[in-house]
Amino acid sequence: MTQSLSEHRHISFTAHYTGYIWYSMGISHPVFATRKGKFLARLVHPLESWAEKNVGGSMRSTLKQRHAMIDQHLDQLITQHPQLQVLEIACGLSPRGWNFRTKHPEIDYRELDLPDMAKIKTQALKQIDPHAPEVLTGDIFTQDFERIFQSFDPKRPLVVISEGLINYFDQTLLNKLLQGITEYGASFQELHYLTDIYPEPVKNRLARFIWASSKLLKVMSRSAFTFHFQSPAELQQFFSHTGFEEVDVVQPALYFPQQHLDQVIPFHDAEQHCGDLVWMVHAKTKKQR
Repeated sequence: MTQSLSEHRHISFTAHYTGYIWYSMGISHPVFATRKGKFLARLVHPLESWAEKNVGGSMRSTLKQRHAMIDQHLDQLITQHPQLQVLEIACGLSPRGWNFRTKHPEIDYRELDLPDMAKIKTQALKQIDPHAPEVLTGDIFTQDFERIFQSFDPKRPLVVISEGLINYFDQTLLNKLLQGITEYGASFQELHYLTDIYPEPVKNRLARFIWASSKLLKVMSRSAFTFHFQSPAELQQFFSHTGFEEVDVVQPALYFPQQHLDQVIPFHDAEQHCGDLVWMVHAKTKKQR
């Protein structure tokens, strides 16, 4: 049976760029650094360097922030739940699955992506460990997604992870994804969702430039790439309407205060947009007893 092509398959090209950037930062394995990724990194290097100097951050600087925040929150969840189950969707060439299976062999960590990227990632993993699990294949907007959830043990907590994904969808599709996660995860003891998201750059003096850059990414990825929310409260309300009971928005300016010594951020601004280019979200729900 021939599997139909997903309309979202073009987003996968960004996985090559992010995979190479993580490798260049020393937090990944050489097998996840592809030639295509190296080419893309070199191509945009001048623009990234300019953005870091003039915008206050770039795509590669946000990659480091979001990856660290998600990793640290996942570590905390594993400490709380040693038998945690993890499903990383649209895993691309992220080293997270490899890293966490190495550090925590007791957890059930599975990765999911569309067929072409899943094949590339599986081949890379097999170079490190011939016994590495194959990356699961499926489209998160089809019944494939429900089938993946059914392969986990509902008596154990489950955390779903996505990184560099949800800004590629308009709010209708984002709502569908979040409702799918809460619906298919409703039978689990606890359900957590860790993701990054790029908010509207309303606090940045070069907001127009950032918007223009996002339109280029939208064309290159053939997606609906956009910024959805202007404040943490707006995001929390949206996520809550899809079934999540608790929604925490983590902003780098407050999470890494030592990196923002030039900013004086009052504590109450935790509910306001602090000007960061990327946020992390930790949404959760518990099974009703």
